[in-house]
Amino acid sequence: MSNSLFIITFLIITTLGCQTSPSHNENSDNFLEPSLAPTKLVIEKDPETMVLIPAGTFSMGNEARNEDERPVHNVYVNAFYIDVAEVTCTRYGRFLKETGYSPNQLWNPEYDRPDDPVVGVNWYDATACAKWAGKRLPTEAEWEKAARSGLIGDKYPWGDEITREKANYNSFGTTLVKSYEPNGYGLYDIAGNVWEWCQDWYSKDYYKTTPRKNPRGPMFAERKVVRGGAWFNNESALQVSNRHKIYPDIGSFNIGFRCVKSVKDVNLGIGEFRD
Repeated sequence: MSNSLFIITFLIITTLGCQTSPSHNENSDNFLEPSLAPTKLVIEKDPETMVLIPAGTFSMGNEARNEDERPVHNVYVNAFYIDVAEVTCTRYGRFLKETGYSPNQLWNPEYDRPDDPVVGVNWYDATACAKWAGKRLPTEAEWEKAARSGLIGDKYPWGDEITREKANYNSFGTTLVKSYEPNGYGLYDIAGNVWEWCQDWYSKDYYKTTPRKNPRGPMFAERKVVRGGAWFNNESALQVSNRHKIYPDIGSFNIGFRCVKSVKDVNLGIGEFRD
């Protein structure tokens, strides 16, 4: 009797030990550990190259500028991927075609150039497109970390000087994406061309109370953050610390977006592959 009880107990323990944990994903071997993440990524549904922005701490803000950019504070951001270019009319058109999503009033494929950044999209439009692609909008902290590309305290994504040869500003309209040299992380038009929607709600005083790790903005406010400046702005709006805000249901001829994806959400087995 005791031998039978021992055998039964052994079998139960062995069986439980071999069972998969309820939180384990059957494709978990394909999900990336941050330390193993490739430097570039392409997602089949939206095949724009994404580059890896490594995890780390950077100084966010600018003491010498607007009140909402102060105080300068150190922020830690987890590793993520970001599109090297703003979403183009071609990419957005693919989203509209595959989903039946209603185009905005400025959408005019007969006249829009395929490689122009899409404009006229409000925050909800941009969010829907990003979700369709398996991506999302960047947080304000992610956007600034990517724009700074490792530089400390510099005004622009490449240094402290700016000319019309480096970005599209003080002009009369958008330019084709990738018309200018990229920053140190390989990102094109991160300053100028069009403003870029961020995930965060805007608060003028947020930097005074912001979390020091992966801040995501206040819980709610009236307007959403946009970053980077646009073709009609002067050079001041293009500074990497500059913050601007727009009502989320407003689309404009000077606002577009680019997408990001957290490293922890990357699955190389589902339409995602190294570039």
